[in-house]
Amino acid sequence: RAAVYENEWIRVDHHEVLGPAGGPGVYGTVHFKYHATGVVPIDEKGNVILVGQYRFPLGAYSWEIPEGGGAKEIPILESAQRELREECGLAANGWAEILGMDLSNSVTDERSVIFLAWELSETPAQPDETEQLQIARLPFWEAVDRVKRGEIRDSMTAAALLRVALMALQDELPRPIAKLIGG
Repeated sequence: RAAVYENEWIRVDHHEVLGPAGGPGVYGTVHFKYHATGVVPIDEKGNVILVGQYRFPLGAYSWEIPEGGGAKEIPILESAQRELREECGLAANGWAEILGMDLSNSVTDERSVIFLAWELSETPAQPDETEQLQIARLPFWEAVDRVKRGEIRDSMTAAALLRVALMALQDELPRPIAKLIGG
């Protein structure tokens, strides 16, 4: 392994490998130095709170659940709580881990954990200086429909919203959320 690029968040490695047939080959991998986390915040009206922002790698605007990264030595729930506070100006009394994912596992080792959050209260937002965010509140099932229509494409967001929808249909939601969004 030889590191070919590194910054505060990632390291790109070049690997000389043997292919399945035994011949020489190369493989590039991206190592993430932080864990990824996301939050599906549901408000008292059954709305999901989404964050809109321009995503440089895609050259496009994206609507997403609050998501980001956290240092691996910090409990991932604390990182999720920080993201919700920073991006949305919200704190939550109710938390449940709902999904773990390997993101783009053909070239990266990035893993994420996604939480459901409810019983929300306002707190000062603190977006990163590199972020220019918009906040939207959508009825939960409307957000699911936007995933189905391909209007919400972020992988963590799509998977998280569909996971919560499945939990609703299988009667697995925490009682306060089940009352808000039904099934």
